[in-house]
Amino acid sequence: MLARPDLILPDLLAPGLRLVFCGTAAGARSAAEGAYYAHPGNLFWPALFEAGFTPRQFAPADFPELLQLGIGLTDLAKRHSGNDAELPRDAFDAAALRRKIRRCRPRLLAFTSKNAARAALGHPVDHGLQDETFGDTRLFVLPSPSGQARGHWNPQPWRALGALYRAEGGC
Repeated sequence: MLARPDLILPDLLAPGLRLVFCGTAAGARSAAEGAYYAHPGNLFWPALFEAGFTPRQFAPADFPELLQLGIGLTDLAKRHSGNDAELPRDAFDAAALRRKIRRCRPRLLAFTSKNAARAALGHPVDHGLQDETFGDTRLFVLPSPSGQARGHWNPQPWRALGALYRAEGGC
């Protein structure tokens, strides 16, 4: 992980990861704190723990520790922050995401919202394991953990991904 001053949040990526989570963009709170999913209303960290990805509930500042568990983090918009509706139309860089995934070759790439998956894949998707892949990397779509999406929250796809992750040698 290399910190670059032109990026809102640095990627947490390395070769050989079992799983990479990809969101759309850092929210305002995450950008201010320099930590992924930092807003107190975001369910990302509780969902990771409840679904069995982590041995304890991590705080946002603990995000670098995910590498030890074979988990990485990235976003489609690395130079913009805020709510999806506030981002410029060209903020999402699907080609850069594909290059990153080709380089580090995780077993799974999980989009943390349908919006992130749609932006990366170019078409609407449903939650769950997808038929298409990025090379050998399988794709999974999760409900958004954002507090703004609370009305659409469903922990079941997170649990399903957790079971798949553990079946492949995860935590």
